Amino acid sequence: MAMVLGAEDAKDWIYKGEGAANVVLSYRGSSLFLLGKVLRIQKVPKGSTHSVNGCAVLSGHEKLLWGDVEELVESKSRDIAMQNYIKEFLESIKKNVHDQRPAWRIDAAEVDALCDSAFLISDHSLFTGTPRVELCVAVEIKPKCGFLPSSEFITKANAIKKSVTRFRMHQFLKLHQGEISKVSEYNPLDLFSGSKDRIYQAMTALFATPQNNFRIFLNGSLIFGGLGGGMDSSAVRSHETNTAIEDLIKVSGLQLPSFLELVSETIFSSGVLDQLLATQKLDVLDIEGAIHAYYNIISQPCMVCKNSGDPELLDQYSSLHSLPLEKRLKIVRDYLIASTAKDCSLMISFRPVDSGSTGSGYNSIFLESSNQSFEYKARFIDLDMKPLEKMVHYYELDQKIVNFYMKSDDPGGTPYDSTTRGTKVRKIQYHQ
Repeated sequence: MAMVLGAEDAKDWIYKGEGAANVVLSYRGSSLFLLGKVLRIQKVPKGSTHSVNGCAVLSGHEKLLWGDVEELVESKSRDIAMQNYIKEFLESIKKNVHDQRPAWRIDAAEVDALCDSAFLISDHSLFTGTPRVELCVAVEIKPKCGFLPSSEFITKANAIKKSVTRFRMHQFLKLHQGEISKVSEYNPLDLFSGSKDRIYQAMTALFATPQNNFRIFLNGSLIFGGLGGGMDSSAVRSHETNTAIEDLIKVSGLQLPSFLELVSETIFSSGVLDQLLATQKLDVLDIEGAIHAYYNIISQPCMVCKNSGDPELLDQYSSLHSLPLEKRLKIVRDYLIASTAKDCSLMISFRPVDSGSTGSGYNSIFLESSNQSFEYKARFIDLDMKPLEKMVHYYELDQKIVNFYMKSDDPGGTPYDSTTRGTKVRKIQYHQ
């Protein structure tokens, strides 16, 4: 369906949230075609003319890496479309959403009013065709990396990576940089464990410290969690928590523990994270191995080897640099695919149904603690292809995270960083 969005249409698009690379807007107008859709618009770093994720056109090296991507881009199974608009539409959007964006996001990047495309996709915080009077509760979860790496190319100096999750180590750097106000107790290994108790533990930790990793939507509107991540004062967080719980109880009859149990039970019984974990594990060599294949692909001297004075390491790295081109391409390709899987979000939407009702095409789950049945749908979002040129950034960030963590007050991690040591028990607390 051909459409062109003009400046007068900007008022129908409401700020829904944002990540590092895109601003997300939900539609609140009257067009039947656009109802239930969101628009993802690229951002551009302050003072730059290039978008956060780089140009949408593949570079020569990326064409070599990905080969013929026409089938991927044009796949009919992808609920996605390019949207036509005029520059004034983006200028109006940029102005309209400014006051709703987190200050630290504004300082880092702005809506790219010069970008030549945007993505129109289904709003997975809603059910397609759901009347606005019908209840729909959705959660958005950023699972993060669900396994500990074991690559032989991880140096002895960075061996901590094999026993402490990347998520936990990164928390300390983010706290130091002012991106978060406290270290989260969430452990991705719990969420991916396949254990009901540990999945529930992960959900309680995410609720306690949501950051930009956990959000709750009621009928498509955010009621809990940050619009764009970042810090929240304890007073604001306490008020937000109470309001979210009150809203949930009012419309669904679910107390908070029952709601988190519903999400946990759905993750456990659906096995939705199994394929995601398998995709994450395409990263076999870790960035410390993949970076060497990258330098060969771009035909540049390997800066890691250049800066290493360890003959033993250089001998080990030589095995990567002597690989055939196809194997080097596969290493980097798998690493970038795994990086997308480690950074994507899972959206699970629920709506209550009468027990025993069928025919909608959605899966259902029965929650014994509340004696209620729900239909649900689970979708992965934010599946952007990672730019090849960011490989050096990934390597440098990895080293920075590990080096800072090793100097922190949490050397070696805590009991819930290892699947063999059990998990902390945390009670859900909120103010009446």
